[in-house]
Amino acid sequence: MRIGLFFGSFNPIHIGHLVIADVMADQTDLEQVWFVVSPLNPFKSSSSLLHEFDRLKMVELAIADNFKFKASDVEFNMPRPSYTADTLAYLSDKYPQHEFKLIIGEDNLLHFHKWKNHEAILENFGLYVYPRPQVDQSKIKVKHANIRYVDSPMLDISATFIRNSIRKEHSVQYLLPPAVIDYIRFKKFYQ
Repeated sequence: MRIGLFFGSFNPIHIGHLVIADVMADQTDLEQVWFVVSPLNPFKSSSSLLHEFDRLKMVELAIADNFKFKASDVEFNMPRPSYTADTLAYLSDKYPQHEFKLIIGEDNLLHFHKWKNHEAILENFGLYVYPRPQVDQSKIKVKHANIRYVDSPMLDISATFIRNSIRKEHSVQYLLPPAVIDYIRFKKFYQ
């Protein structure tokens, strides 16, 4: 099976993530999209992150009705910070019957050359790249046969905006799936 891996903090998972994953699962040759919840991104601060199990639970709630989606906690037991190259190698060893592709936004492609073992990721896995607002495509230096650009809506939804809105008791009704909103309210997250 060809599987797209969509890594993220998902703090929280929002409609933008789900739209990208849906386009990847519906309009490409990917048969499934796995949401890989990253406990700690080496390029981000951990100060505002919810516990990884809470973020995983929100992903599970958000994708419960889509059989093409799967939540993954594979990085929870790996060394931290987690590096995509290590996770890809682990998954390939554990699931040799699957072919894994990495789903990333154009904004991440701009800095892809800084990623650990980025050449090996390109050669052995390949990238499915979705467009991002405010990305000057002329600045993208990576050209490779294993990079596939996938046209998808450009939804500039920020998890920081969502967390701040919740903190200020503003509506996030159309930014998050209802089950995720209910979980956040029940747990009193981001307040």
